[in-house]
Amino acid sequence: MNYNNLVAVGIASVLTVAGLGVLNQSETQAQMRPQTAIASGTFMAAEKPTQGKVSIVSENGKRYVILDQGFKTSDQGPDLEVILYRSATPPQSGLKKENYVSLGKLQKFNGAQRYPIADNVKLADYKSVAIWCNKFNATFGYASLGGSTMMAPK
Repeated sequence: MNYNNLVAVGIASVLTVAGLGVLNQSETQAQMRPQTAIASGTFMAAEKPTQGKVSIVSENGKRYVILDQGFKTSDQGPDLEVILYRSATPPQSGLKKENYVSLGKLQKFNGAQRYPIADNVKLADYKSVAIWCNKFNATFGYASLGGSTMMAPK
């Protein structure tokens, strides 16, 4: 390898290592974002065993529902969604559209995950988070929300 190639490889190596440092720093900063807790609860079974904790947080002006690492529900649902429900105890079946807002499809049956809450959702109107099967209109499990949802922004 001639001198110019050796210098080019050396510079590329330094830039790569420096770049990894910046990536790691960005990941660390993302993990350390300031969060304000709005509400939280513990999942209870409805139609299926469901467990773990849920929290609603505000982070950089956005709101999220966060399922913790201990979250787990049945994998027997074909069309599971995470929803905010108006009452603290949603019915096991027969949910009506005017009583909930969907935050999206359940990402996985267990483990930590997060779902953004649209800006136009008024959190004070909702008292629980539920795992809901759209296809069969069945509540797998739910968590009644405690905390300051009435004080929540928007």
